[in-house]
Amino acid sequence: MNKEGKKNNSDNNKSPSLYQQADSFLVRLQWVSSTEKLFFIQHLGIMVKSGISLARALETLSKQTNNKRFQKILMDIAHRVEKGQTLSESMEAHCDVFSELFINMINAGETSGKLEEVLHQLYKQMKKDHQLMAKIRGALTYPAVIFVAMVGIGIGMMVFVVPRMLDIFRDVNMELPLMTRMLIVISDAISNQGIFVVIILAILIIIFWQTLKTKSGRYYWQWLILYLPIISPIIKKINLARFARTMSSLLQTDIKIVESFNITAKTLGNLHYRQSLEQAAEKVKKGEDINKVLATYPHLYSHVILQMISVGEETSQLDKVLAEVASFYEESVQEVMDTLPSIIEPVIILVLASAIGAMAVAIIMPMYSLTNAF
Repeated sequence: MNKEGKKNNSDNNKSPSLYQQADSFLVRLQWVSSTEKLFFIQHLGIMVKSGISLARALETLSKQTNNKRFQKILMDIAHRVEKGQTLSESMEAHCDVFSELFINMINAGETSGKLEEVLHQLYKQMKKDHQLMAKIRGALTYPAVIFVAMVGIGIGMMVFVVPRMLDIFRDVNMELPLMTRMLIVISDAISNQGIFVVIILAILIIIFWQTLKTKSGRYYWQWLILYLPIISPIIKKINLARFARTMSSLLQTDIKIVESFNITAKTLGNLHYRQSLEQAAEKVKKGEDINKVLATYPHLYSHVILQMISVGEETSQLDKVLAEVASFYEESVQEVMDTLPSIIEPVIILVLASAIGAMAVAIIMPMYSLTNAF
């Protein structure tokens, strides 16, 4: 082997630089957003409709995204398709990016020869879901900002304002009211033991977060949410909208109804809804009617949705009926999200006013006692 050949061989065997390793690690951590997947599925459907081969379409779309991780994933799928794998099989290698719903609908489209139609249906399904979640996040942003500001102002008052006002009462030989003593204890804890308070709160948050990661912890927490006065109706509508929209999309393909139940169950965030659909799949498999099966969960499925499902089964148009149900609940959630800030704002103001009022009373009461003493 000549010197040039040895040099090329050594260059090929050279390990990646530290920069390349760091870049590769950061690429693996990149999040593929729903917006990027929406863009991908929409344009893939258009390109398939125009007659472009799947492999070429995938390579083209990989160059359109700025997300390096998504670029690599699409290129890998394109190479797998070129080697003879189906699109759904290629996507299974990246199940952390493409959901089971996504892969199964693609598989159904390939099996039935209606990939173009399924891609369009999948795009509509994902777009509706994205719009719904965006609406929810947008509605909750304002109350979250107000809450954080309220907590910050409260801590600031406890650290800088309240201690100076309470110093007057520390040297006075008199019995302070309970509210004043409580305010002094809280103020001292935040001012003098602030680090320990933060550590304790952090530990409690970590414990709570780790508990939610367990199945039993999430199960009981989500059970509690389903019975909270204001939150419960919103959570139910969100899960019912996603259930109806997903089932409608799956039923419009060649996926069997029992399998559709199982796939839909995995798309729902609430474990109680997920469990109800998994159990319903087993009962439907034995020949029971869907509306009668879901009627055994009255706290999850309203009488209205059960009646509409019954009509859909009788007319053999369950997919269309579920699409109407999904639209109804999606619009209902949007209306709630539009009015939610105006509902939460006075509640936050009332809580803030109550807290400030309690602090004022705790400070004024001993002052009034001192005035009477003189």
